[in-house]
Amino acid sequence: MAKPRATFGVDLHLEPTGGGVRRGLTDALREAVRTGRLAPGTRLPSSRALAADLGIARNTVADAYADLVAEGWLTARQGSGTRVSERTVVPPTGAPPRPRTPGRPTHNLVPGTPDLASFPRAEWLKAARRALTTAPHQAFDYGDPRGRVELRTALAGYLSRARGVRADPEHILVCAGISHGLRLLGAVLRGRGARTVAVESYGLDVHWNLLAAAGLRTVPLPFDERGTDPGELTDQGAVLLTPAHQFPMGGTLHRDRRAAVVEWARRTGGLVVEDDYDGEFRYDRQPVGALQGLDPDHVVHAGTASKSLAPGLRLGWLVLPPGLMEEVLTAKGGIDSCGSLDQLTLAEFLVSGAYDRHVRAARLRYRRRRDALVAELARRAPRVHATGIAAGLHVVLRLPPGTEQSALRAAAWQGLAVHGLHRYQHPEATVERRDALVVGYGTPPDHAWSGALEALCAVLPE
Repeated sequence: MAKPRATFGVDLHLEPTGGGVRRGLTDALREAVRTGRLAPGTRLPSSRALAADLGIARNTVADAYADLVAEGWLTARQGSGTRVSERTVVPPTGAPPRPRTPGRPTHNLVPGTPDLASFPRAEWLKAARRALTTAPHQAFDYGDPRGRVELRTALAGYLSRARGVRADPEHILVCAGISHGLRLLGAVLRGRGARTVAVESYGLDVHWNLLAAAGLRTVPLPFDERGTDPGELTDQGAVLLTPAHQFPMGGTLHRDRRAAVVEWARRTGGLVVEDDYDGEFRYDRQPVGALQGLDPDHVVHAGTASKSLAPGLRLGWLVLPPGLMEEVLTAKGGIDSCGSLDQLTLAEFLVSGAYDRHVRAARLRYRRRRDALVAELARRAPRVHATGIAAGLHVVLRLPPGTEQSALRAAAWQGLAVHGLHRYQHPEATVERRDALVVGYGTPPDHAWSGALEALCAVLPE
């Protein structure tokens, strides 16, 4: 009867070669260390454990370890076991060199995320416990592809009250963020025969790429001091806008142009997709209402918890025109793509008032950061101007002509992660060259904000 083998400690895959057991084991270990498959500092199994795993004598393993220690491949210390030596890993012959990984920046001012350290863990945990305690048994089954009715109901109430959205739960679809929603809408538009989607001259390439993956060409609209100009909208199947707070330029779509976009949709049957990514965060006045409120039959309101709570929740929503739901559900594949418990927790968070309390606290925190940034610019870099409305989690800093690239190089030397405005310009946009930095002041935790602001000011033209 074969002796059963047990695994003691870490698993170690070895393929001993010929030339005897000891030599084969020694060669296999040496090769694993030399090629980097066993990384420097890795603790190896004890001689007893490895011998049991390989079905060989313990002394054979001990002798192989001793040979490799003598050669410098391994180290052995009392109480620390046998480890791989710290040494440069030589890649196999013919293998491409590993790309160098840049170090993490000391300060991160890249836009796109909130202060993750301020996520309301205690309140979220309370909401999760209440949601789990009261969840029906059916919540653990395959769910409604539109999302949990509890969350859709809570969203309908909140969006109506806070953003002026006109919707009922039957017309809301829960998705895994804005990108997921755009992927679904792109499939629907392509299925309807659309070929192009109008977009803003400045925006996110990830959104343009998602539409392109659906077989749709993105066509940038003109942009001026009043925001995106919809005058060139013709037979495009849809238009994607950030009307409440244009990303990244920071303005609000002029009221005449809001009306013109809706009129275009009514006249042509086109679809307006409104990305309301940070509509809760306006600091100088009440935020402008959702564009969807002007015409719920032609505007899709897309929202997310990524900026108000955290992108890792992967929770977003589409408020759809009544006739669009079935097509979007078909594109979604008839499944609920978001975890039921997370949806129930967010529903409880909204209904209990915890979401409003968190947003109010976050709004105050981000407003103070923006005010501090503007004040420091006036004192240390008067040639640099913060543009856009007082809103959101980022600001565009207009630089003197020809200085964007030098500022980015200086930022890299300072260990500061920040993006230039050119990164967000559509490749087909014909707009005036603007040198600027797009600064995400919401990203750093509170304790790191002053250091990040100091590093930013150090790279700006005086």
